[in-house]
Amino acid sequence: MKFTELSLNSQILEAIEHMGFVNATPIQELAIPKILDNKDLIACAQTGTGKTAAFILPILDKITNKEDNSINTLIIVPTRELAIQIEQEIQGLAYFVSVGSKTIYGGGSGKDWDSQREALEEGTDIIVATPGKLLSHIAQGYVDFSKLKHLVLDEADKMLDMGFSDDLVRIISELPTDRQTLMFSATMPSKIRDLAKRILKNPEEITLSISKPAAGVKQSVYLTFDNQKIPLIKEILIAREDYTSIIIFTSSKSRVSEIVQGLRKNGIKSQGVSSNLNQEEREEILRGFRSKRIRILVATDVMSRGIDIKEINLVINFDTPFDAEDYVHRVGRTARANTKGEAITLVNEKDMRKLAEIQRLIEAEIEQVPLPESVGKGPEFAIYSKPKNKKPFHKKR
Repeated sequence: MKFTELSLNSQILEAIEHMGFVNATPIQELAIPKILDNKDLIACAQTGTGKTAAFILPILDKITNKEDNSINTLIIVPTRELAIQIEQEIQGLAYFVSVGSKTIYGGGSGKDWDSQREALEEGTDIIVATPGKLLSHIAQGYVDFSKLKHLVLDEADKMLDMGFSDDLVRIISELPTDRQTLMFSATMPSKIRDLAKRILKNPEEITLSISKPAAGVKQSVYLTFDNQKIPLIKEILIAREDYTSIIIFTSSKSRVSEIVQGLRKNGIKSQGVSSNLNQEEREEILRGFRSKRIRILVATDVMSRGIDIKEINLVINFDTPFDAEDYVHRVGRTARANTKGEAITLVNEKDMRKLAEIQRLIEAEIEQVPLPESVGKGPEFAIYSKPKNKKPFHKKR
């Protein structure tokens, strides 16, 4: 379906055309009419499907001719990186519309706090905030949500995983009950449905491609011992010299610097980014990665939903994610918007059960690639203990 068929106003359509978009993605096609119709919505769609625009476009459409400075829309997200990403998308889509927006997140200076306070106290059309920093402002007593019309919870499952459940409940208690509430999530566990029942009114529901990587991702696995991982990555990168944008994910922020140092010792330039860095340092590294000045980025799982960079050629999972869902989010950084990409996972002898859980979740067997001779022989695939409360995994024949 073309955007011109979605009953959006001419200013929004002009902005969409200016950005080079013609056809809506499935989540946009399904969500935009429901949001324009003022329905509460719970939507489940994998990362990289265009869900940010799915809620930004109809909200911009509804506030195009808004006359006052009150806060109309509150978008709550788990990380500052995602807040920045969404605010940038708002700026792009609102190019021909007089709509203001402001991000609220921690890690800045006193000057940043003052500008956030001004936006919350005097009003701006759209606020994009992380829960903790927003609560800090609310506690000061000057935040005015009395005219709020839209609440959006983006990456709701990640916020609950990060322990923001109580914060969300406290924030929502400060909002008018007469509002439209939109909940977007990459997964739909029972805790998300429980939250939805508490805060949404007769919601419409959209579910697309739960927990499956995009079709354009070429997935493969190497079974490897830990001491083989850096030499293996070197071989992988030598064979892919034309790749200009690569992310290496690890489950622990303490491992980021270790991996960067190991790569550099092998002549591989890279930069690491994690919550150990301050806001300015993280943003500078991400700018370098976006501009292709930095070819290889080493990051934690927190970053897997906070990086919106198109044309990432390769994702390498240095270690197997603790949660099978995180595999989908990591892999979702490549092959975005119908492009092609590659995802390689390094699995040691202790993580083979996690690999089995990932394959069960995505309902597919990932190709196992033999190690290069220069790296040596790796472990054999085996699951050493019986899984708890789960059916055994069987390879598809």
